[in-house]
Amino acid sequence: MTPTQRFVQARDFLQQHRLDYDTAVRDYQPPQLSTFNWALDFFDHQARDNHGIALWVVDEDGTEHKITFADMAARSSQVAEYLRNCGVRRGDRVLLMLPNRVELWEVMLAGIKLGAVLVPTTMLLSGDDLADRIARGAVRHVIAQASETHKFAALPGSYTRIAVGGPSEGWHDYAASHAVVSVFVPEGETLATDPLLLYFTSGTTARPKLVLHTHQSYPVGHLSTMYWIGLQAGDIHWNISSPGWAKHAWSCFFAPWNAGATVFVYNYERFAGAAVLNVIERCGVTSLCAPPTVWRMLIKEDLAACKPALRELVGAGEPLNPEVIEQVERAWGIRIRDGFGQSETTCQIGNSPGQRLKPGSMGRALPGYRIALLDIDDAPATEGEIAVVLAAHPVGLMAGYEGDADKTRDVMRAGHYHTGDTAAIDSDGYYFYVGRNDDVFKSADYRISPFELESVLIEHESVLEAAIVPSPDPLRLSVPKAFVTLRAGVAPSREMAAALFAFSRARLAPYQRIRRITFRELPKTISGKIRRVELRREEAGRGGGAGDALEYREEDFPV
Repeated sequence: MTPTQRFVQARDFLQQHRLDYDTAVRDYQPPQLSTFNWALDFFDHQARDNHGIALWVVDEDGTEHKITFADMAARSSQVAEYLRNCGVRRGDRVLLMLPNRVELWEVMLAGIKLGAVLVPTTMLLSGDDLADRIARGAVRHVIAQASETHKFAALPGSYTRIAVGGPSEGWHDYAASHAVVSVFVPEGETLATDPLLLYFTSGTTARPKLVLHTHQSYPVGHLSTMYWIGLQAGDIHWNISSPGWAKHAWSCFFAPWNAGATVFVYNYERFAGAAVLNVIERCGVTSLCAPPTVWRMLIKEDLAACKPALRELVGAGEPLNPEVIEQVERAWGIRIRDGFGQSETTCQIGNSPGQRLKPGSMGRALPGYRIALLDIDDAPATEGEIAVVLAAHPVGLMAGYEGDADKTRDVMRAGHYHTGDTAAIDSDGYYFYVGRNDDVFKSADYRISPFELESVLIEHESVLEAAIVPSPDPLRLSVPKAFVTLRAGVAPSREMAAALFAFSRARLAPYQRIRRITFRELPKTISGKIRRVELRREEAGRGGGAGDALEYREEDFPV
């Protein structure tokens, strides 16, 4: 069979068993590929005479762009030829700094066709972060939004510069790509193991690592993500995600197009829950993936008044709190299904469609993955670090950390890829998230999972977000401290702190009790993840001493 046939056969098997988890996991065989170029071998094949909508972009001002599969295939080949004329060659590193506009998808497909290595980058970067990506990523070409080209003025290097969305002095104008008439012909075959994507992780604990993926690991590996979401041909799938992060490739590119679904995007200046719900209903979105922050804002709206065509709801990025899941289900009769994966992998664990859902569980191992929980000595455990079994040849696993062989060896030790996340497993094979290894801490010799305590706090109607970290304590070594962001219109106060202490005390075991509370905005990475490490350092630096005027302690509120 050809690479195309092998890939389609694997995809079709998973879609045929979309609701039959046991068969899918037991019998799924990832396609064995020596050569593979997903854009040429699969996307173009799928796009031939296909006038279904591949990409639907809606802007806040009402502007809409609908691009068919056939048109996207032809246009991306034209862009590939244009980029080749600009000097882009197989293996060259190309930094992409584009928002959710049609050209982003054109360039992604074109880059794959060329065999270039794409380095997606968020629009929020500037200065030192961009310089770091260009240097450590060995970038030879930059394709950026015209409004952002000024950020590169002071950055050294002889890299090619291409501006999208308007002319920029000293930059090639991407609009010239429309004048290219040559038919694109690839320069030889693409090996499945050739490098394709280089992602800089969001850096919640340290300087961003460089995660390298191949023409196999993400394009083929994301068949597991397609299965988790439950995507089918003809679906309209909206993944609320910013470009530049691996999650964008997960659900705004590979997973939906693997299924033959429409990638839907709604661009807005500032998030407005009512507008988002209106778009979901008006445009007939059938599948929605959103990070916890978005779900937490959406439940503040009147969900019951919205009558969506939604069939599938999923959440990823960080675990979802049970209260959020329950509120959405009460309003829409659909349960948000959680999943787990990383920039280094595709979706490893998830609640797939049609399966029994257990409260608080992120699901079971997905097709193509075997998962183990390991203790500190890398021995099997019922609660431990989530690890991918390498003997199972997980196709969705990264090639390694670029430029860091020691770190790669460390995470690939003892026959497993070590995720750095901790979970527990029950007798039915369902996993329950505990937290990042670095986030779990001890208080009076009890292990504390920040996620469990945060899930309780966020149930309070006045709490928007919360982060739990250890606060030094002379008696218990450390005690749980909550940093809390309140909802708009709710003011920090002694009365509010008293209410939160009482609320959490009634819902937590005595050893889990939150002992200190500070009201403040939470520090986050540019991808939106809470930087607990920053809060931990801040708290450790005080040595348990008094915080600012907005810190309250449980002992100040006698029961």
